[in-house]
Amino acid sequence: MEIRYSVNPKDFKRYTTQELRNEFLIETLYQQDSMTAVYSHVDRMVTLGCFPITRKIAIDDNIDVWASFGTKFFLERREIGIFNLGGNGIVSADDTDYLLGRLDCLYIAKGVKKVFFSSVSKEDPAKFYMVSAPAHKSCKTTFIGVNDAAKKPLGASETANKRVINQFIHPDVLETCQLSMGLTVLEPGSVWNTLPAHTHGRRMEVYTYFDIPEGNVIFHMMGEGTETRHIVMKEGQAVISPSWSIHSGCGTSSYSFIWAMGGENQAFDDMDVINTTDLM
Repeated sequence: MEIRYSVNPKDFKRYTTQELRNEFLIETLYQQDSMTAVYSHVDRMVTLGCFPITRKIAIDDNIDVWASFGTKFFLERREIGIFNLGGNGIVSADDTDYLLGRLDCLYIAKGVKKVFFSSVSKEDPAKFYMVSAPAHKSCKTTFIGVNDAAKKPLGASETANKRVINQFIHPDVLETCQLSMGLTVLEPGSVWNTLPAHTHGRRMEVYTYFDIPEGNVIFHMMGEGTETRHIVMKEGQAVISPSWSIHSGCGTSSYSFIWAMGGENQAFDDMDVINTTDLM
């Protein structure tokens, strides 16, 4: 499991392009028949990708849980949100099987000991994207289908940011300890996400971009509002956003992304907005 450390915004101002990518970008999340994990010391969030094709894969595959977390099993003091971005897949949580179609979500609560991932068909394998946060209480493991998410339309075609925010792991849908996750889908012709730009000093965030048409990219914006930088991102990559950083992006086409937050609260509208004309 790769480890990423916290970054001081004063140091961030001096980073080169490659240093930005090394610190914040998760370039490769999905490897065939393997589990990939990146541990961030920003709110101790873990971002994982699993691409099972020919075998069932455990959540702690290739992870030394005791050395990484000081616990006996992965979710002993953690909760996790799981999205399927591929073909039909099965997530087994303590011997209960959940069938996840494309864009379905599963929240697994603190205390679940055994979690496995598999694909229904190796010709159309599942692709699981996950974010895990520390948890001090156990809630209820819950399946949330794509049609069950709370939907929040935002933006307009005139400003190229017409989109629908689908809230899956969110206080309006289910109870969790601190993790929140959702899916934003941009309408055709819209390319800007998360406008107006903002920070929320109470929570960090992780984005993953997908459904990017071949030959296109996302320019993900980050940094303090008066010291912005960008990272060019491709299909299936993820980016870590500290609480002091904006998190916005513009694509060369429409696309979708999954956001995950963890920190002091779960108030979706608790943000410090920065006027677009004040960005630098």
